[in-house]
Amino acid sequence: MAVPKKRTSKSKSKKAQWRKKSLSVSRKSLSLAKSLLDNKSNSFVYANFKSINND
Repeated sequence: MAVPKKRTSKSKSKKAQWRKKSLSVSRKSLSLAKSLLDNKSNSFVYANFKSINND
């Protein structure tokens, strides 16, 4: 006897995609923050206001 396949709901798959995307963005931002704290960033330009005001 043929049994129909179980269907996955669209809302669950959309949530999984959203979570995967947010995890990727959070990892990138954490990596950028760590590199800024260690002064190792090459691709991100920012003004260091402490050094500008102290000169």
